[in-house]
This record gives sequence, C-alpha cells and structure tokens, in this order.
Amino acid sequence: MENKDEESMEVDGTPSTSIKDSAEKKYIHDTTSLLYPREHMEIGHPLKDGMIEDWDMFESTLNHIYKRHIQSDSSLHPVLMSEPPWNVRIKREKLTELLFEKYNIPAFFLSKNAVLTAFANSRATGLVIDSGASHTTAVPIHEGYCLQHAIMKSPLGGDFITKQAKNFLASQKIDILPPTFIASRETVKEGQAPIFKRKEFAKGVTQSWQDYMINTQIQDFQASVLQVSDVPYEEEIIEQMPAAPYEFATGYNLEFGGERIQVAEGLFDPTVIKAPGLEPSTMLSMAHIATSSVHLCDVDIRSALLSNVIVTGGNSLLLGFTDRLQRDLSIKTPQNMKLKVIAPSAAAERRFSSWIGGSILASLVSRMYKCVYLCLGRGGGWQF
Repeated sequence: MENKDEESMEVDGTPSTSIKDSAEKKYIHDTTSLLYPREHMEIGHPLKDGMIEDWDMFESTLNHIYKRHIQSDSSLHPVLMSEPPWNVRIKREKLTELLFEKYNIPAFFLSKNAVLTAFANSRATGLVIDSGASHTTAVPIHEGYCLQHAIMKSPLGGDFITKQAKNFLASQKIDILPPTFIASRETVKEGQAPIFKRKEFAKGVTQSWQDYMINTQIQDFQASVLQVSDVPYEEEIIEQMPAAPYEFATGYNLEFGGERIQVAEGLFDPTVIKAPGLEPSTMLSMAHIATSSVHLCDVDIRSALLSNVIVTGGNSLLLGFTDRLQRDLSIKTPQNMKLKVIAPSAAAERRFSSWIGGSILASLVSRMYKCVYLCLGRGGGWQF
C-alpha cells in the first residue's frame, strides 16, 4: 500500500502544498491550496527568525519561481536577495553555493533587509523600525550600511498580537472558525448565539492546518477591529472610544469597545501583558527598542537617525500604531534633536518595503553595468 503524506508551507504569503511518499516530497505552490482540507497536509515554513531553516522547502520555492513566474533559465538572470541583519555566515555561504552550483546564476548580491527598506523610502541613513510577525527590530542604517552593534530586537510582533487576540476571544467564549469550516449559517441579531452547521472533515486533516486556518480568522479580526491608543491605556479614557462592529464566520456579531485597544497595548506598554511564558519586566516597548538602538550609535549620527525613523512591517498596519510610536518617541527625544517618523500610507509599501528597495537597488546596479559596458565597448565617453 502506498502511504502518502501531504504538507504545505507558506513563504511570504504564498502557501505551498506538498505530497510526500516513501521516495520523495513534492511541493505544490498555490495560494488557494490551503483552503481545501487534504489528508496529512501539514503547514510549515522554510524560514525561522528570518533565516533559511528548511533548505528543501526553500529550494522548491526557487524552482516554482523560475518555472511558473520568471519562465526563463536561471543562468540568464543575476539575483539579489535580502537577509536579516543577524544572518549567520554558514547560511549565507550555503545559499551562495546553492545559487551558483545548482542554478548557475551569473551574479549574486545579498543585502540587509533594513537597508533595502531605507532605500525604498529614499533614505541612505535612518532608523528602521520593522514590526513583523515574529518580532520587532530597530536597525540603524548609516550611509547605506547596517550598524550591527546597535540592533535592538523584541519578540513582540504580529504573532504576539494574534495570541493575545485569541486569548481574549476565548475568554469571551466566542467560536473562532474560518469560513472554510462553516457549511451553513443563519443571520442572528447582535450578541445572539450563532446558529450554524460545521463542515465534517476527513480524519486525516492535521492540527497544523486547522490552527493555520483559525489564525487567518483571528488576523482578519485584528485588521478589522484592533486599534492602538494614541495615549497610554487608561480605563476611563478607553471606555469613551467608539466601538467597532465585527461579524465572525459563524454569523455571530458584536461591537467591541475598549477591549480592542487593550489587546494591542502590550506593544507599547509591556507591563499590561498577561501571557504565560512572557515576563513583562523583560520585554521592551516599541519606543524603548528605538531609543536604545539610537543610544548605542555614535553621538554624531543620532540626530540623523531620529530625523529619519522609518516604520515598516505588517504589524505596523494596526490602526494608530504610527501615531502612538510618534507620541512615545517624542517624549524620549532630546529637545535639541528633530524627530520625524516616516510611514508609507499604502499597506503594500510597508509590508513589502525590502522588496521595493531591492527592485530599486537592482535597477541601479543594472544601469551601472550598462554604463560600464557601453563605455568600454564603444571606446567613448559615458553613454546611457
């Protein structure tokens, strides 16, 4: 009997499903593949802490990109990739070897993702505050170089907010089910118990797939309801803020008031965090990691960093995130220094800022090589 296991992964929002038998593991990359429950399909990720952890998954992703998207031989295209500032040498060397040995690329360049984010915002010097899924970092950039010794990192990011939101909804006894889990439902009044019928899945559906789908529902709740208060959390002030309505996939609907502020407050005031495994006294707020990073830099460049604070990352899209960061940083900024927080209004520009910066850098490098080629090839002056 042939035994088949199915796995899936998500890379920068693009999931991949794999079918594995005794001899091989096959990955199928498709954004809609996760919506359909498959037996023994696991959810995984090739990256951990921003670095490549599962090389088989990563290599499968490259194959998919070249075959389905670029649709051209890899030997024809130079490659530019981003990496986290804390990437280790052994992983960098392994990546370089893979690209040159297997894919036969003509040229390769690795750049720090914070540097690319700065380029995307037309800055060569600045402090990049990147609040992503697994962590939030403050990375100082000076004249296009990452100052490694002054990087500050906090585990408070989007995953932390998702856990906080999940705990809150569980405390309210609200069923957290994605639309994929619902066979039918009825319309009910606000606050009324939902009336729905749940789909029956095959016994082989994995827990990791179910957890992933539930998290997508929680993240939709986060994006629609949660808000960061522009002032430190106070019960009297928060109660006066307008409520936000939300309807869950089960049909249950409710207006959320101060609770939607309290869930996100831990990012800026860790003392309010109530989560197992996290000690609030050891956590750093958004403003704290930013100012600590600046203070670790030479005094001569601190002013330039504070006048170019660049906010990026999907977690920074929480309503009120940038305003609260501006407010908290202004309190900690010396009066003789100017503070300027730069945050693109478009969601895509924050979520994919390093990709945008990479496209800018790659086009500049390509143009530079073209200039050199024309100059040397024709024997004349610089030609564009």
